Amino acid sequence: MKRSLHIVLATLLSLMMVAAAFAATPGKMDLKVGQEVYVCNCGSGCPCQAMATKEGTCACGKDKLIKAKVTKVEKGMAYMQAPGWEKPLAFHTQGKYMCACGPSCDCGTISQTPGKCVCGKEMKAVK
Repeated sequence: MKRSLHIVLATLLSLMMVAAAFAATPGKMDLKVGQEVYVCNCGSGCPCQAMATKEGTCACGKDKLIKAKVTKVEKGMAYMQAPGWEKPLAFHTQGKYMCACGPSCDCGTISQTPGKCVCGKEMKAVK
């Protein structure tokens, strides 16, 4: 019985260590098809490509983020469809900038350009 318990505990510890090694990359959104997030509504010409898990103002400051649904995910890109858009728009899932609020913040804001996150704080460059 003790041997089985030790094997189970060792296996769990090993799995936790592997999970920690492959922890989420800072500034990256791991999205799945069907998931809804808030994205920049400035159009395909906007360089910020801001995305967040909460509603707020776009990093470029031009407009509010709108809720969009992930329609397709490819390496480093997610395609979003929002009401009023003719076709899905591509967004980078790895931001060059991210929310600087720290680990307790759950807004998940990323952007390709500097600006403010939906929490209102300046974003920091992803290292």
